[in-house]
Amino acid sequence: MNEARIDLAHAVALGSIDDEDHNALQEVLDGEDPVLRAEFMIEVQQTKEVLGTLAEATAAQPPAALRAGLLAAIAAEQPPVAS
Repeated sequence: MNEARIDLAHAVALGSIDDEDHNALQEVLDGEDPVLRAEFMIEVQQTKEVLGTLAEATAAQPPAALRAGLLAAIAAEQPPVAS
């Protein structure tokens, strides 16, 4: 698989494809080469797995002040409750 297809697989795994990428993706998926299609899907799956592992390894609790601030901002956006 060439570098452009690998980049496309990474974009698909990230969920960040644009119209041009979507067209390229359709070419891969609609192509007649089942080996290329399988390699592409394996690359997408492996990328998703690596991203999931990275997310777990770097996860951190947000500061308590951030949670309190977000909840206050959400509460401020709520319309008053009718009695």
